[in-house]
Amino acid sequence: MGEVSTRGRDGKDVRSAAQIEEDIARTRKQLAATLDQLAVAVHPSTIIDSMKAQATAKVQQTAGQAFTRVNQGVEAVKAQFTDEKGNLDRKRVVPAAAIGAALVVGVVLLRRRKK
Repeated sequence: MGEVSTRGRDGKDVRSAAQIEEDIARTRKQLAATLDQLAVAVHPSTIIDSMKAQATAKVQQTAGQAFTRVNQGVEAVKAQFTDEKGNLDRKRVVPAAAIGAALVVGVVLLRRRKK
């Protein structure tokens, strides 16, 4: 790709021995660099680090989505107990509080019976 031909009209290599040796040395260096990159890429610690990074990113994404859903749920519940101005709607809060208190009393009574 993009290399200059080193062959003459008769098909023979027209480079000098020194040029050929330079090409061989350059190719060896490129091959050594490629092998070093491969060795790093397949090294267990590199693979483990990559997997850790992927797992961390997935956990952070999942936590962010969970936070968003919980926040939306809290806002939906809050909207049920407030009026248009954001003030508590006592017509809804008082019955909900009474039901909550009745549940707590019921649980306490059930626990006492089991003892």
